[in-house]
Amino acid sequence: MKAANPSHALALVLVDELVRNGIEHACLAPGSRSAALAIALADDERISLHVVHDERSAAFLALGIARSTRRPVPVVSTSGSAAANFYPAVIEAAHGRVPLIVLTADRPPELRATGANQTTDQIKLYGDLVRWFHEMGTPEAGAGAPRYWRSVVCRTIAEATLPVPGPVHLNLAFREPLVPDETGDDFPFDLSGRPNGAPWTASAGSNLPSPAIVGRTSAQVERAERGLVVAGGGTTDPAAAVLLAEAAGWPLLAEAQSGARTGPNAISTYDALLRSEVFASEPPDLVIRVGRTGTSKALARYLSDAIEQITIDPAPFETDPERTSSAAIATDPGLLLRAVAGGLGPRPPGRWIQRWREGERIARGVIDDALAGDLITEPRTARDLARSIPSGGTLVVASSMPVRDLDSFMAPRSGLRIVANRGTSGIDGFVSTALGVALASDGPVVALAGDLSLLHDQNGFLLLSSEPVDLTIVVINNDGGGIFSFLPQARYEETFEQVFGTPHGLDLAKLAAVYGIDHRPISAPSDLPSAVAEPHTGVRILEVQTDRKANLEFHQELVEKVIGALV
Repeated sequence: MKAANPSHALALVLVDELVRNGIEHACLAPGSRSAALAIALADDERISLHVVHDERSAAFLALGIARSTRRPVPVVSTSGSAAANFYPAVIEAAHGRVPLIVLTADRPPELRATGANQTTDQIKLYGDLVRWFHEMGTPEAGAGAPRYWRSVVCRTIAEATLPVPGPVHLNLAFREPLVPDETGDDFPFDLSGRPNGAPWTASAGSNLPSPAIVGRTSAQVERAERGLVVAGGGTTDPAAAVLLAEAAGWPLLAEAQSGARTGPNAISTYDALLRSEVFASEPPDLVIRVGRTGTSKALARYLSDAIEQITIDPAPFETDPERTSSAAIATDPGLLLRAVAGGLGPRPPGRWIQRWREGERIARGVIDDALAGDLITEPRTARDLARSIPSGGTLVVASSMPVRDLDSFMAPRSGLRIVANRGTSGIDGFVSTALGVALASDGPVVALAGDLSLLHDQNGFLLLSSEPVDLTIVVINNDGGGIFSFLPQARYEETFEQVFGTPHGLDLAKLAAVYGIDHRPISAPSDLPSAVAEPHTGVRILEVQTDRKANLEFHQELVEKVIGALV
C-alpha cells in the first residue's frame, strides 16, 4: 500500500481498516475537502460505494443499509454546512440504535475561526447524540501515524456496536494536497495492517445474564398467574420472546416491527381489545418487556396498572417512557428469555391465555369482516400488504399512520422482516432509508408510506440515476397529514387544514415520471396483493388514494364494533 501524501495515506489506511472490520458499504456526498477519502473508497473494490448528491439523503441511505445489515455503515461529507445535513439521520441512529459511522472532512486547525471558505466549528457537531466523537487530527508523516489511524478505526467500530449500537463521529482534517499528487514522493512509512486481513484491534463484548438474574427472573415467572410478554420495536431476538410466551403459557403482545408477532400466543389485536373496558378490567400481575414502547396508547394505559414490570435491555432505562418498570435488568434480552424459558416445566393452557386467545379470535373476526368487500381503506391496505409479501421479504414502513395501521391490523405471521425509523418517529428520510434497505437485502423489499413521507424525501430518488434498486413503494395518498385527524388539533376546524391537514394537491404520477419511476394506481383493494406479487425491476409506486375524514370515521367505527363484540 503506497500513498502520495499524508491526506492520501490517512484515507487509504482508514478505508482498508474499515474493510478489515467487516464494512461492506459506504455512502458519500460529493465535495472537495473529502476528496482523498472519496478517491480511496472509489478505488477499493472490496467496498460498495453509494454516491448521493444530498447529504441528508446520503445519511438516511446509510442508515437504511445499516438497519438491513445490522453492521456499521460509514457516510462521508465535505466540510461546512454539508456535515450539518447529517443531523436528522444521526438523531434517528442515536435513538433507533443504528450503527452509523459519520466521517466529516474538515479544514486543518490553522484555517478554523479565520473566515476561511466552507469552514465552521465541527468539533462535537452532534453533541451527546453520538456514542463517541474523535477529532482525528491533521495527518502527518510520522512512523506511528498508521498505527494510530488503524487503532482509531477499530475503536470507532466498537463504539458503534457495543454494548448498544449507535452513531459515532470522526472529524477528519485534511491539508492540501487533497488528491494523490504526481510528485513521485511516496509516504515514507509503512501503511500495512495486520497479516491476513485481520483488524488492528479486534473488539468483543458480552451481556451474559448472571445465574442470580436468571434465577430471580425464573422465580417471578413461576409465581405469576397472569403474565404478559410485551415485545416492541428493536427487539433483538424476537424468537426468544415467542419462546418464553409459549413456555410460560402467556399472551404475547408483539408490536408488528418487533418480529415476534407469530405463534399461537401472539395477540395481534391487543390495541382494539384493550380499548374495551370489559376486556382491560383484568390487569396482569407480571409483565416482561423487551424492545422499545410501541404506538398503542391503550396498551400503555393497561400496563400502568401492572404491579410488576421487568424491562430487559442493555440500557433498560432508555426503554421505559411511562416509568412503570419495577425492575430494570441490563443484559442481553434474548439470552435471559431463553434461559428462563428453558427452565420452565410443562404448563397446560390456563384461563388467562384462553381469555386472550378468545379475545383475539373475536376481534380478528370483526376486523376481517369489516375489511371485506370492495372499499379501499388504509387499515385494509396495511393488513393486505403484510399478508402479500413472501417469506424472506422486508416491509419498510413509514411513521405516522402507516406504522400504526400495521400494528393494529397485521395478523400474526412469520418470515416477514419489518423495518421502521421509530427512534424519533420522523417522516424525514423515508425514501432514502427504504432504498438503503433494498440495496442491502436479498429478498423482495416493499415500502409503505403516506404521501407526505414520500414528498418529504423525494430527492432520495436521485440515487436511481447512478444505481439500480429494486423496490416497490405503496403510497397511501390522502392529500396531507392523515394522523392529525385523530388528534385534538382536529377540533380547530378554522385552521386545521392550513396548519395540520396541509393538502398539497400534487399528482404523484407526474412526480414518478420526473424520476423515471413506474406508477400504478390501485383502484380496488383486491388489486394490491396481485400488483405487489408481479415481477419487476427498478423502483415502482403503487398509489392508494383515500380520504382523511372517511378514514377517521372508519377507524372509529371499527373499534366500536370490536368493543361491542366483546361485551
